[in-house]
Amino acid sequence: MTTRRTLLAGAGLAGAVLATAARPARAQPDLGELQGFEPLLTGRGRPGRWAVVPDASAEGGRAMAQLDADPVDYRFPLLAWRGLLVADVEASVRFKAVSGRGDRAGGLAVRVADANTYVVVRANALEDNVRLYRVVRGGRQQFAGADVRVPPGEWHTLGLRADGDRFTVTFNRRELFTARDPAIAGPGRVALWTKADSVTWFSGLAVRALR
Repeated sequence: MTTRRTLLAGAGLAGAVLATAARPARAQPDLGELQGFEPLLTGRGRPGRWAVVPDASAEGGRAMAQLDADPVDYRFPLLAWRGLLVADVEASVRFKAVSGRGDRAGGLAVRVADANTYVVVRANALEDNVRLYRVVRGGRQQFAGADVRVPPGEWHTLGLRADGDRFTVTFNRRELFTARDPAIAGPGRVALWTKADSVTWFSGLAVRALR
């Protein structure tokens, strides 16, 4: 009996090790379909309306779009990927700011524990800047940023690397800045992000676990 229990325990341990080892360190979620993603909302207003739209310039000829132009200012629709749950991660996405009168922004969030807890980098085509925020209990607090041209109607690549308390932001594959912040350290998901009345299209999401 002892031997059998030992064998079963060993098999369970081996299975757990294999499952851990099998976890993908690098992934490219398919933004050409909604399956595998969960919509979330920080703040007020209507939830985001996420849909796949045809775009010959997007990866695979299709883009993921947030189409609801609700102008409520403190409104942040997210679309979280159900794949990796990880703290230390490097992610990037292409985005196109299509329209928006109050805001015309696209962003990428990491360590998304829920709709009110995450770190997000966003670029705004009306303000021509990139900003890095922590979101704690639904409150958004900027802790770094840079001014850079973000022409609307064009594809741009936004990247965020989270390694411990160190965050590195890239824009169009050029490093913009690095900042440290210990507020949100736990694991979470990666998500697309928009603000207020922004209609934004996304393509080419790439995620890599650092450890």
